[in-house]
Amino acid sequence: MAAIPDPHVSSVTTMPHSLPPSGGIGLKSVHYSHVLEDDAQAKRPSWVEVHPQNYFGDGGPAHRWLTAIAGVYPLSFHSVGLSLGSAEGLHRDDLEKLAALCDRYQPAMVSDHLSWSGNAHDRYPDLLPIPYTQEALDHFAAEIGKVQDRLQRPILIENPSRYLSYRDDEMSETDFIHALCRQAGCGLLFDINNVEVTATNVGLDMHAYIDAIDPAIVGEIHLAGHATESHDSGPLLIDDHGSIVSDVTWDLYRRFITRAGPIATLIEWDTDIPAYDVLMAEVTKAETILAAPLPEEPCHALAR
Repeated sequence: MAAIPDPHVSSVTTMPHSLPPSGGIGLKSVHYSHVLEDDAQAKRPSWVEVHPQNYFGDGGPAHRWLTAIAGVYPLSFHSVGLSLGSAEGLHRDDLEKLAALCDRYQPAMVSDHLSWSGNAHDRYPDLLPIPYTQEALDHFAAEIGKVQDRLQRPILIENPSRYLSYRDDEMSETDFIHALCRQAGCGLLFDINNVEVTATNVGLDMHAYIDAIDPAIVGEIHLAGHATESHDSGPLLIDDHGSIVSDVTWDLYRRFITRAGPIATLIEWDTDIPAYDVLMAEVTKAETILAAPLPEEPCHALAR
């Protein structure tokens, strides 16, 4: 196994602000040494993603590992704490710490969520949904603008996993996302497991959702597993990121990639962390789909 890196030996390599259109993993501490293993036969991701909030401390072993890893792999920062949808505005302290981390590690991509998670007095350990109204759109776009101005880069916003809809919604989720990307100048982190979760829980057509998303706005894709609860009213899907990707999500992913072409795809696994080989087997499935030839355009006879 790889030894803990010496910060005086490893250095951060500045990466371009884009990710390779291949498979990545959500990096956990139990897998640090695996991704740095000096073995030509070892299966490795093309890039890795971390939650920047886990690195808000100034030093320690986590930063020594991340410094070494950032010298080998493109990084994606997937934030969970900005609370862009909060009516009182985003969490400024988190933004400043995120900006410092971006300066330090130069991630290829930065993202957060289409949600809110607190106010001036409290923080909640969840990503709560926002209403799809023009007022919410204007507010959310303005908060994204503050982040992009501070970081001096566009960011991605992830579509949510939802368990309810608001009666006051004025537009569909996909219409809201496209309007947000236009208004804020951001992109979409397209979580396809969240499409299955949301569609099942609130009664959407998941194929229509997939087909409605313009590939041009997608900068990254997430794939994850979920848990299922049985109720008299029907199944409830819980977005727990604690298992392999479902067959339905794989089918939705294949449907989108067939239309969009290869896009950087992450296997996200945040609870009940598996063995490294199990995680990489999911990456291999994604890369097989990414490498499949796209369907040819039909030929049409020319009018004479």
